Amino acid sequence: MDLQGLKILVTGGTGFIGASLVKTLLGAGAVVRSFDNDSRGSRERLAPMLGQVDLRHGDIRDPDSVEAAAEGVDAVCHLAFVNGTEFFYSQPELVLDVGVKGITNVLDACRTHRIRRFILASSSEVYQSPAIIPTPEEVPLVVPDPLNARYSYGGGKIISELMAVNYGRSLFDELFIFRPHNVYGPFMGWEHVIPQFALRMAQLVAAQPHGPLQFSIQGTGEETRAFCYIDDFAAGFLGMLRGPSGIYNIGTDVETSIRELVKLVAGCFGREVVITPGPLQAGSTKRRCPDITKLRALGFTPRVELSPGVRSTVEWYRQNAWRAPATEGES
Repeated sequence: MDLQGLKILVTGGTGFIGASLVKTLLGAGAVVRSFDNDSRGSRERLAPMLGQVDLRHGDIRDPDSVEAAAEGVDAVCHLAFVNGTEFFYSQPELVLDVGVKGITNVLDACRTHRIRRFILASSSEVYQSPAIIPTPEEVPLVVPDPLNARYSYGGGKIISELMAVNYGRSLFDELFIFRPHNVYGPFMGWEHVIPQFALRMAQLVAAQPHGPLQFSIQGTGEETRAFCYIDDFAAGFLGMLRGPSGIYNIGTDVETSIRELVKLVAGCFGREVVITPGPLQAGSTKRRCPDITKLRALGFTPRVELSPGVRSTVEWYRQNAWRAPATEGES
């Protein structure tokens, strides 16, 4: 996809990944319009680019707002969704409401305005607990238990992929679907593992200035993820667009245990930890790591190692702990 001069609508453009993609697309010569209701996003993420971005405020569930935002663009990059594991369990109906109405409205707007290029943000959650790790894009997508609220998110993403592919048979000349894997970095939000570990660690350090810290986790700590720094994710996104239409994992293929991650976060505070295992939430995946062979074939190589990436992320949360939303019971 040639981005130079291309007019692109990014839904969810003030979110963590959305704002990164706005910046990336601008840097590649595109003309960018952002659409978001800022319920979880923040225009502050776009502060260095505000003069270059056409900002539109609206709800992805409102068809008229989406149709108006899509008028006059050449391509749509659809990210608007409710992310954050906490929300999968606590507000599954909201996750599905935003996800399913959102993809429906965006595809209808593409049909109305004859937009022939579409980029969809999916998720590693569509794999759930895959039998193959590293996991290639071709493995089956599953919802293991429709009674488990967690799968509201993965199910919504599977629906989005199915709709994009099948509507796209007649709508689109180019269709890219990307599945991000544990993308992290400064200002990524508060409902994710690294920010939560950073804030809890800061509280423990303040309460106990000396000695090893007792740190409780879900699971044994041997569960793994493959953490991808936001700059590497953006490079992978651009690499994908240099290739043919299709479905792409974006991430790193280096697995890290949660136990290792805790120690890295503690090291950012100059402390040691004693890890206390606990039960996993129902539906949690024990291992997750993408096969990125397709993306590597297009020249992509992750460059940011986990230690410096975590350090820069933790430092941002240390400096910005005052932004954290109040927890239950706090005013």
